[in-house]
Amino acid sequence: MRRWLRQHRYALLVAIRRLLAQPFSSLANILVIGLTLAIPIIAASVLVSAQPIARQIPVSPELTLFLNPSTTQDDARRLADQLRSEHAQAVLDASVVTREQALETLQANPSWSDALAVLPGNPLPDALVVTLRDSPELAQQANELAQAWRRLDQVDSVQLDSDWVRRLEAMLRFIRIGLGMLAIGVAVVVLATVFNTVRMQALTQREEIGVARLVGATESFVRRPFLYLGALTGIVASVVAIGLAALSLQPLNAALARLASQYGTQFSLQLPDPLSLLLAIVIVAILAALSARWSVTRNTRF
Repeated sequence: MRRWLRQHRYALLVAIRRLLAQPFSSLANILVIGLTLAIPIIAASVLVSAQPIARQIPVSPELTLFLNPSTTQDDARRLADQLRSEHAQAVLDASVVTREQALETLQANPSWSDALAVLPGNPLPDALVVTLRDSPELAQQANELAQAWRRLDQVDSVQLDSDWVRRLEAMLRFIRIGLGMLAIGVAVVVLATVFNTVRMQALTQREEIGVARLVGATESFVRRPFLYLGALTGIVASVVAIGLAALSLQPLNAALARLASQYGTQFSLQLPDPLSLLLAIVIVAILAALSARWSVTRNTRF
């Protein structure tokens, strides 16, 4: 055990010495990786900060069933009970909105009060507002119910208020695909940068590696310092990326504060939680170590 610890301590010290031996090259590589990693961190900050607002948005769309003029309020209530019983798994609530209630609501709105004042009577029909339960295929389910309820005798027309759901689903799908492509691009940059760094180190110390093999050094002993070099590069670059992301959020939050104040609210971007950031650092270090191992294996065969 002590021998194993001594070997790893030696490999770590060699990696640190090689990292400091070429400060300009090491700093350039760390900045390249750090700037690349800062982009997904900022994107994750936006998603994490937007989650509390997203939770406040109602996820259940409403279907408004406008009833025929011949339908009485008792018929409307029976229809509401019928929809709740026949579609109990899909319908969360169904309430009747009389034409008088709808007119009072519109008259309370200054934008409509003047227009309604010139009308001789109440042009609004009775309506039935149906709220659906949340489900994985909410938009598709709402469309199917709307098509079925349009064929009811008491229903004149159906207004489906789920366009925003379809837009939200499309937007989230686009964001997921974009973040996936961004993650792949970041991984490629990390692998390529570390691969090239370790390649240059291996070629520079080619003769030293050859002598070490002649005196009995194992392949793991030769590779271990390069693996630590790659992992250290990834760790330092990740810490730099977190710092750059934190600095970038300051002007963004200042601009968001001015924008949010116009709407009487407060909103700011926050970095992901420390556990997520630590997990990201570990993943980057593993990717960098794997890239270093691949590079040193390819460039030290002689």
